Amino acid sequence: MALISLEDLEGLDEDEQLDNDAADNSEPMGDERSDRLLAHWREVASTHQVAVPTEMMGPIHEMTSNNQQREPVPFVLISRQEKMGEVLWEERAYPAGKWACVRQAEELYEQSISKSFMKLMRFICKENSAGRHLGLTVPVVSTVLLTADGKTLDKNVVTGFYLPGDFQDAPLRPHDPDVDIAQRDAVTVVARPFFGTTNEETVTGHAGILRELLGAAASAQLRSDVFMVAVYENPGVPRRRNEIWFLRR
Repeated sequence: MALISLEDLEGLDEDEQLDNDAADNSEPMGDERSDRLLAHWREVASTHQVAVPTEMMGPIHEMTSNNQQREPVPFVLISRQEKMGEVLWEERAYPAGKWACVRQAEELYEQSISKSFMKLMRFICKENSAGRHLGLTVPVVSTVLLTADGKTLDKNVVTGFYLPGDFQDAPLRPHDPDVDIAQRDAVTVVARPFFGTTNEETVTGHAGILRELLGAAASAQLRSDVFMVAVYENPGVPRRRNEIWFLRR
């Protein structure tokens, strides 16, 4: 899967192998392996001070079993800035489209995105009007608003999942009223990659790095009241791939 907002664990090689084995094995999991997988997700979530309830076991199984079903969110590459083979940033145009979104306002950014993604997981994994697994698109994107000082994160965070192409024209209805199917406008973003955890400290730090790299003149052409965090891989992946997105005005 591509995303999550739950922070990764380091040193859980055995549990990461369990994720991989489950994805490669179409046979139902035994109780022991199922318990280990749930324990792994709970330990990951605990680093964000979030609890994973037992009823998440079904969606976790579904997500793990369909781990290879990843559809990229479509975009057009406008330009790329590199230095010594490293991508400093890319400018991309993303089309308008329908997204499944959850708004959450917890004390910590990482709590908001973790709880939102669990709701999106349940929608993706059969808690929808068709009762079927939708498949995952990547990245999953969280929209972060800044308060008036331009430095502090607003508590309200919206985490969104771009609906797969098969459902763009006829979206399925979520069972959970907290999951909203929204039509989003086309956007142009400046994106910079980073790897590892996605908590309040890391996302604000990498947002600051991107603004420094762009400089005052380029930053003036971008919105200063909001940025986005795009996540491409699941919580069991060390050095998970993420991006900071700034939006063109």
